[in-house]
Amino acid sequence: MSVQPRSEVPLSRPTAEASDARLLTEAVTRLRRALRASIRTDYPWETLPMAQVELLQVLGEYSPARISDLATRQRLAPSTVSGLIGQMITAGLVAREVDRADRRASVVTLTDAGREQLAAWTAAHERRMDTALAALDDSARAAIAGALPAFFQLAERLGKLEDGSASG
Repeated sequence: MSVQPRSEVPLSRPTAEASDARLLTEAVTRLRRALRASIRTDYPWETLPMAQVELLQVLGEYSPARISDLATRQRLAPSTVSGLIGQMITAGLVAREVDRADRRASVVTLTDAGREQLAAWTAAHERRMDTALAALDDSARAAIAGALPAFFQLAERLGKLEDGSASG
């Protein structure tokens, strides 16, 4: 039996050596890596580190936000998020303001430049993904579309497991 190179191994057929969990983990890792690489290759103007892009995405949904809340949501150390936010403030993507609910605390909000950067990044990513999806055959596109609800359920379940709030 010949062994296929890793890039050619079909991810949809688990073997005795590879469980569904392992194959899914590998597929998600490869997809994430390919997305990161393609955005940098196809859109060289995009230079933001992924950690900053992910913070922009969170702030796009939950702004204003305290650094401690961002750290919890992203499962990062508050000092890490604080450092990233400092870089983003310097770049003009976010601003620090006094928390109106607690004047002793501060919150972070997207600036207009941050919103524009996030919108441009999202549009470029969606164009790249649309192009890749269009290159697949109808059955592959249908399989991906059909699996999306399950991926969201899996992500929610994994989040609950990580939070320690999952039950039986």
